[in-house]
Amino acid sequence: MTRSEDAVLRARLEMGIRDVADFPRPGVVFKDVTPLLGDAALFRDAVEAMSAPFRSLRLTHVVAIESRGFLFGAPVAMMVGAGVVPVRKQGKLPHDVRRAEYELEYGADALEIHADALDASARVLVVDDVLATGGTARATAQLVELLGGVVVGFSFLIELAFLNGRIGLAPAPVAAVLRY
Repeated sequence: MTRSEDAVLRARLEMGIRDVADFPRPGVVFKDVTPLLGDAALFRDAVEAMSAPFRSLRLTHVVAIESRGFLFGAPVAMMVGAGVVPVRKQGKLPHDVRRAEYELEYGADALEIHADALDASARVLVVDDVLATGGTARATAQLVELLGGVVVGFSFLIELAFLNGRIGLAPAPVAAVLRY
């Protein structure tokens, strides 16, 4: 893709994202991706852009983070030829789980993964819609590593670069289609 084509794609994708002020808490500007999801061509282009940097990495699994990460993780997994594993908020998975707690930019929470979802042969791409402070992605990487898997990358539709979330994700590569 040429630089010009890349700029056009980014501009098109940005038109599918709306800012919602003071959600879910005062002072937070929420990046709402539902308009993008409702446009088949934009959604396809977003998924292609999120998967492109990782197609050659011999991935075995995409670990998708609840909840909007599920919407992007499953089609990214299909594009890279990998299985998909959900990471959910506490109490949502029906089987034996492992748990990691993390800090958000506006609070704290915990994530869980099925204890048998991955093993030492797993080469994992972590997918979510937005990278903010990196707490959710770091907790997900901890869960992958707890099960013996290796995180080979992180893919996001949006990165809020001013929050420096990618710093805590090294050494795995981090890709974001849009950076604000």
